[in-house]
Amino acid sequence: MPKSVVSETDGVVSAKATVLKNELRTLVNTILDEDDYKVETTDEAIRTLRSLRDLNFDKSLCLKLEDHSAVPEEFRCPISRKLIRDPVVLATGETYDRIFIQRWLNEGHRICPKTQEVLPHIVLTSNKLVREMISHWCREHGVELPKAVQDIDDELVTAADRGYLSLLLKKLSQPLNEQKEAAKELRHLTKKMPSFRALFGEFTDAIPQLLNPLSAGRVDTHPDLQEDLITTVLNVSIWENNKRLVAENPVVIPLLIESLIYGTIQTKSNAAAALFTLSALDSNKLTIGESCALGPLIDLLDEGHPLAMKDVASAIFNLCIVRENKRRAVHGGAVKVILKKIMDCILVDELLTILAMLSGHRKAVEEMSELGAVPFLLSFIREDICERSKENSAAILYAICIIDRTKLVEIREEENANGTLSRLAQSGTSWAKRKANGILERLNRTAPITHTA
Repeated sequence: MPKSVVSETDGVVSAKATVLKNELRTLVNTILDEDDYKVETTDEAIRTLRSLRDLNFDKSLCLKLEDHSAVPEEFRCPISRKLIRDPVVLATGETYDRIFIQRWLNEGHRICPKTQEVLPHIVLTSNKLVREMISHWCREHGVELPKAVQDIDDELVTAADRGYLSLLLKKLSQPLNEQKEAAKELRHLTKKMPSFRALFGEFTDAIPQLLNPLSAGRVDTHPDLQEDLITTVLNVSIWENNKRLVAENPVVIPLLIESLIYGTIQTKSNAAAALFTLSALDSNKLTIGESCALGPLIDLLDEGHPLAMKDVASAIFNLCIVRENKRRAVHGGAVKVILKKIMDCILVDELLTILAMLSGHRKAVEEMSELGAVPFLLSFIREDICERSKENSAAILYAICIIDRTKLVEIREEENANGTLSRLAQSGTSWAKRKANGILERLNRTAPITHTA
């Protein structure tokens, strides 16, 4: 490359760097000097610093890369399209630069950016082979491979961010208007910025401070304040490392339960969603179940408000994965409420899944039988196009057949009239076939009941 072109390239890069440095200096001064600076100022400072870092990296490569062949496609990160510095393998087998794929995961994505496959886990494994290949290519082309760096969102959670969070939490102990202002800002920040969710794990008193305005029986005093704070709990709980921290704080679960009872419908829905999110950890399932959360969840399901139904059903399902909570749900009246919703054709697929889970409990099966579940289950197998609903209906029917033999008469009549179970045994999923064949075998072993004068 001619020296004049090299000098020109250096000049452009230096000019850009100077502009970025000046912008960064102004933004940092604003953050340090103003107590009420906007959060957008922090975002802009982070973006500017990231641009300055990337510009410095590009400067170290651009001139040498111009003299040689382009970076091979297999050495480019699928996200940044730049030379990979720290290659890691995702669960799908695709290789990425760690800083870019980690940023992608931190934003809450759970699919592979390249293949769009759902990720079974988010563990990143170093790809030493690719790193060696890239290092070899760089040596051949006279390019110095920069050392791997951490994602700026992880490495540079600035003192300003921490200071701003601390300020907002302190405002929650101030007069009501400041509490409401801080609560609304925290709701916004924890929704938009994963880094703010993570920060809650660094403040030992963050959760008690957050929920302080709802303590001492003030849960339903100011519905808008309650909604913002409970929604913030939901947002903070999305961050994986916060789930145990949040659930094990003694003030959280009781306030979520109170919000299920006394909140606005949006607050109730978000409280249920928070319980669902927290119950991703098995230890939290037990904690939530022992706190008597299932009763208010079942009552809210019974109310039937469309905005809350799915979140409530998801929370009940997650909690009932644990055996102790199945018993609590059954004794809390879950079967009657769920079956009524199914009979009204509300959330049939989701609620059938919960009933199938509860069908391992004898009392639940007895209730289903007494409440007339059999004809509805047969109709779902006969008419429903959803394979999962057919599977769950067959599983529940099989459990009823074992507990209550009198229902075999009803099932036999359906089979004689429509061959419902025989068709399922032929064309259903493998699980549905097993359950259908199990029921048919019981029918065959039991002689038809005849009546004599």
